[in-house]
Amino acid sequence: MKYIFLLITTFVFAQQTQYVDFKSVSGQLKIVETQKIIFGEVDYNFEVLQPIDTIKIDAKNMQFSNVKIDGKEAVFVNTGKELQIINHFQKGNNHLTFSYNAKPKQALYFVNIENDDIQIWTQGQGRYTSNWFPSFDDVNEKVIFNLGITYKKDYQVVSNGVLKSKTEKDNLVHWQYEMENPMSSYLLVLSIGKYDKKEFKSKSKIPLEYYLENKDTARFESTYRYSKRIFDFLEKEIGVKYPWKVFRQIPVRDFLYAGMENTTTTLFTTRYVVDDIAFLDRNYTNVDAHELAHHWFGDLITAESSTHHWLQEGFATYYALLAERSIFGDDYFYAKLYDTAQQIKFASRTDTIPVLNAKASSLTFYEKGAWALFVLHESIGDKAFKKAVKNYLKKYAFKNVNTQNFFDEVKKVSDFDLVQFQKTWLESTAFDTSTANALLSKNKAIQVRLEVDKLKKTPLNEKINFFKETLDSDIHYSVKEAVISQIQNEKYENKKELLLKALHQNSLQLRQTLAETLSTIPEDFRTEYETLLDDKSYETQEITLFYLWKNFPSHRTEYLDKSKNWIGFNDYNLRTLWLSLALSTMNYSDNPEELVNELVAFSTTKYEATTRQNALEKLIAFKFINDEVLTNLVNATTHHMWQFSKFGRDSIRVLLKNSEMRASFNRILPNLNPDEQFQLNRLLKE
Repeated sequence: MKYIFLLITTFVFAQQTQYVDFKSVSGQLKIVETQKIIFGEVDYNFEVLQPIDTIKIDAKNMQFSNVKIDGKEAVFVNTGKELQIINHFQKGNNHLTFSYNAKPKQALYFVNIENDDIQIWTQGQGRYTSNWFPSFDDVNEKVIFNLGITYKKDYQVVSNGVLKSKTEKDNLVHWQYEMENPMSSYLLVLSIGKYDKKEFKSKSKIPLEYYLENKDTARFESTYRYSKRIFDFLEKEIGVKYPWKVFRQIPVRDFLYAGMENTTTTLFTTRYVVDDIAFLDRNYTNVDAHELAHHWFGDLITAESSTHHWLQEGFATYYALLAERSIFGDDYFYAKLYDTAQQIKFASRTDTIPVLNAKASSLTFYEKGAWALFVLHESIGDKAFKKAVKNYLKKYAFKNVNTQNFFDEVKKVSDFDLVQFQKTWLESTAFDTSTANALLSKNKAIQVRLEVDKLKKTPLNEKINFFKETLDSDIHYSVKEAVISQIQNEKYENKKELLLKALHQNSLQLRQTLAETLSTIPEDFRTEYETLLDDKSYETQEITLFYLWKNFPSHRTEYLDKSKNWIGFNDYNLRTLWLSLALSTMNYSDNPEELVNELVAFSTTKYEATTRQNALEKLIAFKFINDEVLTNLVNATTHHMWQFSKFGRDSIRVLLKNSEMRASFNRILPNLNPDEQFQLNRLLKE
């Protein structure tokens, strides 16, 4: 069909939504995981709004066949990026049907896990759904998606919307999902894995489904501790009923981000699958609330372009903070706002891109966007703010929005100066510290925090009494943490009393700050510091074990004996640390080879990227490097998680500065797979 290129108009594809409105799509999908290929039968229903001779669907590196318009064979072009249908389209409704297959390089991920099982999941935002399903990179084209997926019997298969039917045939099951309302393509989801599921109902009777891998069922309560409460809170706070028919949450291995708000189904990283102890350091509460808030701000109404991205991220960040405030209290809420204010203020020294700019940083879109909403909320009052938000959501439901649309609703309920507000908070890169401090100072704990911060350059002997009073008071732990952080570089003798006060409080957070800031431990503080080993925090235990081992060589055996059965988070932070310390302790182990093998095993593809990186970092730092370690490090450079592949590349660059290491890398090169060889060759040539 290549000969019909000449028929293509000069029509600008980005404006397609003015000519064509895609209403709904049904996709029947099959996945062959051994080849990482997806096959699909697709049926699009669309309306032509104005005559046009070419319509397009984004489709990266796909093969097409049986392309038909209203049952008749269609003339089409496959550019490798788009499926273009050529016809003299007149106003009216049409059906487009076709078959396709794809082997996606991104957006659809296959993660092998233990027992020859697999997890398959998608990530559309930032990497585009059009890599695995022919759809629309333009967020302004909203479609009702109905996906059916056929896969092996033992697996849970999830997509957007309500599960309409589940049909078993031979060893396969067909899952049919249906949506009622349209959404942007980047929110399309597919998740396949072996999970246990628990079902609840919100106060408003929305079905809530929470998933966990079978091995993690004991972690259910601590992972999803506040999930239902957050759902009920956000529905009430936002004042608009949850806009979809069901809400699911599914942890997936080696996920690219903290979480993703696919419509009706949040996927999140297994980092937040926690037990009771890990809850202190890594709980899911904020991410849970953030992704759920997006189901209104992002999924229901979607920013028309990246310039207005704060309407999604700023709102989701702010409402997540309001949800946390309802759980952890006012002091927590203000402490988080205070911390983000410091971050934004510091970043503004070098960051010259404001909120209303498509190239703004995450910190700007998320945290400064949230700060702008906090200022607006406080300035116009709770009643007016809620009314404006409610009207805005209802008016633009299932549509696309810009900042002016929101401001128009604010104007109807308040005469607040939005022109100046926009200049200060959305168009300037400076941070309005005086306004921020005035709002923060409504909180008593922040009043003290500001006093503490003013004393940074004051000699310790002039402020020590104030610090003692602060530590003795019942003020929020974040203020006490600020005291301990501020005295980090003071002489031990001068600050010992303050350290003891902090240590003797039952605040795990404050004790953790002390553990972090006291890397050199005097002998007369050793027994006090050792009590941190018993804290119910895997992070505190990791910090404490390392610093004690480093500071007191004569006590290493007792520390290692105490911690020999520790595992830690689900990335084995304590176990990998213990193995590296045990191997670095003279005559500790009768069988060091066994320990090396265990540590090296953690760096293999059997484990998630975070576990592998933990192990590789320790193997490199403690110089336990053999060919298997180098091979595992090269394999890291081929991983789909950019953070892990970057770690692999950066580590190899450092090692290549050593001529012996360079020789070792050259030695293993012939035994690597083609992807690994490609990555290592690039690094060797740098």
